[in-house]
Amino acid sequence: WKAENSRWNARQLRSRDLNWCFKSVRHVAGIDQKPACGISIIRDYLKEYDRMNTEFVEALNALEKERGISKDVLILAIEAALTSAYKRNYGATANVRAQIDPRSGEFRIYASKTVVDEVENPINEISLADAKRVNVLYEVGDVLEEEVKAKEFSRIAAQTAKQVVVQRIREAERGVIYEEYIEKENEVLTAIVQRVEKGNVYVELGKTDGILTPNEMIPGETYENNDRIKVYVLEVRKDSKGPQVLVSRTHPGLVKRLFELEVPEIQTGVVQIKSIAREAGFRTKIAMHSTDMQVDAVGACVGQRGARVERIVNELHNEKIDIIEWDSDSAVYIAKALSPAKVLMVYINEEEKAAKVIVPDSQLSLAIGKEGQNARLAAKLTGWKIDIKSQSQAEEAMDAFYREDETGESEA
Repeated sequence: WKAENSRWNARQLRSRDLNWCFKSVRHVAGIDQKPACGISIIRDYLKEYDRMNTEFVEALNALEKERGISKDVLILAIEAALTSAYKRNYGATANVRAQIDPRSGEFRIYASKTVVDEVENPINEISLADAKRVNVLYEVGDVLEEEVKAKEFSRIAAQTAKQVVVQRIREAERGVIYEEYIEKENEVLTAIVQRVEKGNVYVELGKTDGILTPNEMIPGETYENNDRIKVYVLEVRKDSKGPQVLVSRTHPGLVKRLFELEVPEIQTGVVQIKSIAREAGFRTKIAMHSTDMQVDAVGACVGQRGARVERIVNELHNEKIDIIEWDSDSAVYIAKALSPAKVLMVYINEEEKAAKVIVPDSQLSLAIGKEGQNARLAAKLTGWKIDIKSQSQAEEAMDAFYREDETGESEA
């Protein structure tokens, strides 16, 4: 009876402490009450204890499946929590370790103690006489590891363990989310606007939220709750409250990814995006190249009756998009980059990577664009310095050059 009663006590208290440590394991009703007498009643409680261990393992499996947290990570967190609970109860200097059976859910606590002649610190030391009762081969200086009974834990210590477990589970969950979203940097995600606060727009990205700062918003664009928008993932940072995802609506990569999603020829590699220049909310220039002579790169991006590019324009709130055919000839490429303006001549300076472009007088303002936007985007797209002159300006410059040359010859 004493042996069975002691076994029941240890298992009862052990399962109760574990229930406090881990929130997901429900306590069996009536388990805290001692049986009046009878071996059969004790066996019933032992069955309940075994069932609780089974529920504990099932809870771990459920967390692994639902939250994507590894069962091994959870077990390590609980073992650390039990160790913390023991140290809280018996002092931080205690040398203990916890061990949980991942199959049965049963846990044990082991304390390491040094064998000494006279015990000064009972937490970390054991007398030679007591050690020899365990094993006669123990000598002074040896380290003995003994199991600590669960009933020796206090409720406060178990509560501490619970807090550690919850914290570790949250950390593990944050780590899983961080690893998932760090792989989505430089990708486009569909976001749902949650709220606008202090100029920032907070959006839902699935398992976590993203932040759209004022600098990354398209000028003039407004956001309402539950609006669905496409965002470009700029950066994923680790934070104490979880991963912080910074998103953008102004990055050129947003336009690039939208074309990749919209145009199958880009996904297969037949059409390539060579370069992109953007002034968000106003205009974007994008250079395309086809690796197949039978496939028109510009036509593939525009789509039938402009359907493909129209969907992208709508997503960007009517931002103008110039789709340009890339060319290996720099002069031809620069001329196309200044579209929709027509170009008469392009003079190339390879050393300075600078180009002088001559356009008809009627096309000068179109080539330069409003506040120089068209010329600026063309320069960004091609990577060349571009100086634009009208035909009459070029003729005047040539006449002036020849006059100076003739004057110089006459003086000589």
